[in-house]
Amino acid sequence: MGSSSFQISKKNEFYCQLIYSYCLGNTPTKMENLMEILLRNSQELMLLRQTYGALYNQDLLYVVSKAQRNNLYFRAAYLRMSEPQVRDAEMIMNSLHGGSVNLNTLIEVACTRTSPELLIIKQVYRSRYNSNIDQEVALKVTGGFREILLAVFKSCHNNNGRVNMSMAMCDAKTLYEAMQSGKVIDQKTIISVISQRNTSQLKAILVSYKQLYGHELARSLKQTKCGQFGKELRIVIRCIQYPEKFFAKQLRMRNGDLRELLIRIVITRCEKDIKEISRVYATKTGVSLESLVRKEFSNSKDKAYGIVAEILRRLIRGC
Repeated sequence: MGSSSFQISKKNEFYCQLIYSYCLGNTPTKMENLMEILLRNSQELMLLRQTYGALYNQDLLYVVSKAQRNNLYFRAAYLRMSEPQVRDAEMIMNSLHGGSVNLNTLIEVACTRTSPELLIIKQVYRSRYNSNIDQEVALKVTGGFREILLAVFKSCHNNNGRVNMSMAMCDAKTLYEAMQSGKVIDQKTIISVISQRNTSQLKAILVSYKQLYGHELARSLKQTKCGQFGKELRIVIRCIQYPEKFFAKQLRMRNGDLRELLIRIVITRCEKDIKEISRVYATKTGVSLESLVRKEFSNSKDKAYGIVAEILRRLIRGC
């Protein structure tokens, strides 16, 4: 065991011993203790990682990353303990290099993170994977999504601070003219606007568009002349404008492993908009998000499923 330069609390030592034992295949007498670990805040979890390193000379995040493939509790633990931008960089890497490109995950990260967050994600990606996100998106993604997502990823470099509503009004008019002035839409102008405005400014443009023309940009993109590009841009725009609707739809459409989706969405959005996602999901389905969690995790004898379900329900409720 390694030495420590900080005071190890009895509780953290107990939790570390519990995780160490669980990794070896020993089921705790009280599984609830495992739940308590993942309901701690980010600072407490970081301290827990430091304590584990001091006790066992191992990185706790590395330990749970290896165990997450075969255990849902460790999958949840990995997402809870990871630094958000490191976690997001890994999500992008997996979405680009997991066989076929996972567009849903790419759109999720690109369109629901703030521009400052995206900028850090790109830096982390370059540092960890020695590669450039923009270049990989250009290489791996096809169709209209390639240009649209590249524009969104590039937009994070224009983080100028406050939102400029006068500029937003001008940009809204530019977008309207790009769609209405000719027989076909001006894709180049639309892409240019998106790539030159950060996420907050883009949201202001969308608000201004509705104020000026009485309906949302997404509705204008339904025109026949917008074609496939319009359909793809509409998905991205609506995700930027209403992330809670995007996540609720992912759960309703069951895009992929629903348990994995629930774990990822609840954990990554628990400190942001999980209550709004839950509200939208309930409105669309008549079923609460907590009920969905209970249903999906109840048909297994593995005790880890029940613990993960309770963790997710607690995070939905705000602990």
